[in-house]
Amino acid sequence: MRRPLPALVALALIVGSAVPLLRAAADDWPQYLGAARDGVYRGTPLAERWPAGGPRRLWTRPVGAGFSGPVVADGRLILFHRIKNDEVIEALNPASGTPLWRYAYATTYRDDFGFDEGPRAVPVVANGIVYTFGAQGQLHAVGLADGKRRWSEDTAARFRVAKGFFGAAGSPIVEDGRVIANVGGRGAGIVAFDAATGRVLWTATDDEASYSSPVAATVGGRRLVIFLTRAGLVGLDPVNGAVAFRRPWRARAAASVNAASPIVVGSELFVSAEYGPGAGLLRIDGAALVDVWTGLDSLTTHYATPVLADGILYGYHGRQEFGPALRAVELRTGKVRWSQEQFRAGSIILAGRQLIILRESGELVLAEATPDAFRPRARAQVLPAVVRAFPALADGILYARNETTLAALDLRP
Repeated sequence: MRRPLPALVALALIVGSAVPLLRAAADDWPQYLGAARDGVYRGTPLAERWPAGGPRRLWTRPVGAGFSGPVVADGRLILFHRIKNDEVIEALNPASGTPLWRYAYATTYRDDFGFDEGPRAVPVVANGIVYTFGAQGQLHAVGLADGKRRWSEDTAARFRVAKGFFGAAGSPIVEDGRVIANVGGRGAGIVAFDAATGRVLWTATDDEASYSSPVAATVGGRRLVIFLTRAGLVGLDPVNGAVAFRRPWRARAAASVNAASPIVVGSELFVSAEYGPGAGLLRIDGAALVDVWTGLDSLTTHYATPVLADGILYGYHGRQEFGPALRAVELRTGKVRWSQEQFRAGSIILAGRQLIILRESGELVLAEATPDAFRPRARAQVLPAVVRAFPALADGILYARNETTLAALDLRP
């Protein structure tokens, strides 16, 4: 039986350096789940079919340990991984994989369960700064152009954070000059840092850290950052940390995890977690979260955040180690429209009317985003198993990594 996957956002030949940097484009992928943190690609049109051998591979490169996925911004691909006893941030030329700069710092993180000991959280790029949150809780800010340190903070030491099952894994969010993270300390469950200096601006809650990455949304005229912490849902004012609403959302089992990000649509919020709390659509009504529907049978996600298209959620239902189903589910009702049983775990990106599905096995699947039936258009084995890091899709190129290799795949027509 395969070992259970830690719920992490919860995972070569280099072409010559004469290849120019890709242009800075509106279709960058600068953070977890893309520019809007919704898993939607809005850039260069993609092919609707692939050749028999799959999409063209532009380059591959060896990588160190980690479940952290790559990001792309302003002509640089950022890779966050562990090499020996260092967590390393690297900038690469997206067109060639050629290294541009490297920033490293020491880590002593050890995984209590024998899993990968590299970083888990996907980097965030905002206003020319790369922010990373390492497995040991070290938060670093380095320049995107030069890789030079701007500031850093050992959050575990400063806020006396107890070690979680699988280390720090939720990506921070950058909102209006603030880097906001689910740190997990007593009295400092969620902490906002000045994005330019690292100065602590506010702390809020006693919530322990989860493996879920927060989202930002404007609801009823209020700007909020919304977290699914280890304890449950929390909505806060990003300016001062004032709590707008709270809702417990955690299984009774101590070994449970909250990993998928919330999805906000207007004044409603979709939340999902395995190990017992299940899924639900909740209406944000002032300080209350009112049930539209909740249940265990629609779309309980272990770690991969679903995508939403025309009122339909596309995502995974069930525990990773038991072979989750791939499903299409109505957001408003929780009704399952179709289900591919034992599809097994992976990630999903929505690109127009297509789903880009990267399975844990390393198979890439192109399918229609339709509630009528599962309709795959193309399949290709693009990497050896195991693929757990979330990929980046920028300017029509998919950047995906497994435990040892990062590959650039051309999905353009």
